[in-house]
Amino acid sequence: MDHRLGIDVGGTHTDAVILDKENRLIAKTKARTTPDVTSGIVQSLKQILAQPGVKAESITYAMLGTTHCTNAITERKNLSTVAAVRLGAPATLSIPPLYSWPKDLRERIARKTFILDGGHEYDGREIAPLNEKQIARMIREISCKVESVAITSVFSPVNATHELALAEKLRAAFGDKVSISLSHEIGSLGLLERENACVLNSALMKTARLAFSGFLDAMKQQGIYAQLFLGQNDGTLMSADFALRYPILTIASGPSNSLRGGAFLSGLKDAIVVDVGGTTTDVGVLVDGFPRESALAVDIGDVRTNFRMPDLMSKGLGGGSYVRQEKGQVRVGPDSVGYRLEEEAIVFGGKTFTATDVAVAKGRADIGDRRKLSKAQLDLARKADDEIQRMVEQCIDGLKLSAAPVPVVLVGGGSVLLSDKIEGASKVYRPDHLDVANAIGVAIAPVSAQIDRVFSYEAFSREQALVEAKSQLIEKTQLAGADKDAIEIVELDEIAMGYLPGHAVRIKAKAAGPLSRSRVATGAAVS
Repeated sequence: MDHRLGIDVGGTHTDAVILDKENRLIAKTKARTTPDVTSGIVQSLKQILAQPGVKAESITYAMLGTTHCTNAITERKNLSTVAAVRLGAPATLSIPPLYSWPKDLRERIARKTFILDGGHEYDGREIAPLNEKQIARMIREISCKVESVAITSVFSPVNATHELALAEKLRAAFGDKVSISLSHEIGSLGLLERENACVLNSALMKTARLAFSGFLDAMKQQGIYAQLFLGQNDGTLMSADFALRYPILTIASGPSNSLRGGAFLSGLKDAIVVDVGGTTTDVGVLVDGFPRESALAVDIGDVRTNFRMPDLMSKGLGGGSYVRQEKGQVRVGPDSVGYRLEEEAIVFGGKTFTATDVAVAKGRADIGDRRKLSKAQLDLARKADDEIQRMVEQCIDGLKLSAAPVPVVLVGGGSVLLSDKIEGASKVYRPDHLDVANAIGVAIAPVSAQIDRVFSYEAFSREQALVEAKSQLIEKTQLAGADKDAIEIVELDEIAMGYLPGHAVRIKAKAAGPLSRSRVATGAAVS
């Protein structure tokens, strides 16, 4: 029946929805997110399949938005050991690879680092040719000592020849025993940040295999044999085998799914979306129905990177946030009771005053028992409510590009914390099914891919550069799981780099398309 299963893993809850081929909601559920993540996903599958009219065999596609990779970096768990190889000598010896990384993360994953001859100038000319003796020595040193290799070459977004050549030599030496990441496929200009992103991607290879194969096993246990797609951090999808090559693209997919879900449920393409969960609040901007991309370098696990990320502001504010009064000031969060809300909140008979207690006191939520709140707590709730409003309004103001009011869409189960009067909002929308907007967002997403390359218009004509960029982009989008006959280029920017000679131009482009119906299930790829 061509049904879609959408699952999104949040800090407190794992949400699941089933949509029909017209994107109408058939079923929805929430389960607690568990420390191992996977068992929470299994529980959400069991719950949604138990609902009337839902059949496992009717599910054709399964879309997963997961925090597995984010958690792996934060907790330093299930990470692959990596050899970081930079092709840039003799020009890049002053700063070694990973020099700015936190010591514990660097020691956990980086078994070997190398700076070898190679790399290119901004216009594609070689800095130095590849050194076969250096490469042979490097291969001997990493043999049987690492699980992944991250290759970064100077100006590889302009000329990726050296990265590709070294990758071929490594495949010839190790076959499929070692995973390989190439920086020009992940980050953009900026050697150190691109190198960091590439190494993180390599470190996440093991996490990705464990997470995706675990999800496929969980589906099969419930009788679901569907094609698996993963949410990307731009609000689109990628196939499981594509995600295995670029697991870093799943980081921040949760907030992006919420933004896409907010756009779909509200019918708005340009707005600010406020997603209030049990632990955090994420605020982002919709531009033409998709998350606005951040123009700044982004820190992931205290590592500075430059691959694409949504432009977000986050606060430690959610339904489970602790509420305290200290020295006459009310503080909400950032710590939270999380999934223990129903045991610890005052209205449920617990001993912790939370943001949910504030919502009940203000009459916005009809859960638990309001009579359990003392007079002092009711008085504190009024002050806490003002602080909650201030925190969210501060995020909205920080993301707006002008002082003019903008539409604001509230999503997430914790959105009951907020009133309908928000400073800076032209109108506040609370769409139906806002509590599972994130799962809906991943279920309705198209497949997409992006490229970010620099061309010298002295080496290429403009027409040749655009043809080359579009060809690479369409091929990458098809690899991500899109129907090749329906791929469209939805963004194309040419940015003249006037500070470089040689008529250097940066071409950033994005293509998207519907899910391919010709792909086979990807279980074998991740098993």
